[in-house]
Amino acid sequence: MNVKVNDTVLVLTGKYKGKQGKVLAAFPKTGKVAVEGVNIVQKHEKARKANETSRIVSEEAPIDVSNVEVVCDKCGKATRVGHSVEGGKKIRVCKKCGATLDKAFVKKSKAKQVEETEAPKKRTRKRSAKKADEETTTTADETKE
Repeated sequence: MNVKVNDTVLVLTGKYKGKQGKVLAAFPKTGKVAVEGVNIVQKHEKARKANETSRIVSEEAPIDVSNVEVVCDKCGKATRVGHSVEGGKKIRVCKKCGATLDKAFVKKSKAKQVEETEAPKKRTRKRSAKKADEETTTTADETKE
């Protein structure tokens, strides 16, 4: 499945055609995704305890993954998903602009670039807390005298 949780998707067909939403859950075995604000169904919930009340709950039901298309963060368009290998990992790529769709991969690659550009920091030895406490108590005793 090319759609993952927290992706922004556009609904292509059905009652909610043209609506965008965030993927709340993905079900790869059944080929379905639950999208925020799409395919709202009402369920009747029975009271299970004496102090509870019965109620009607609205929730998002899953829709078929073939009816949604991933929206690229960079170009803002609904696009098909391509795949490429970078750094030994298979990542999802926007077919229209070539940007990476995997947010976790983008964060990791940016962090690596920052580490490479920064000079290594000097390490300084920290005094142990016991020695620091002894020094502060001796200076406090000297000021009292």
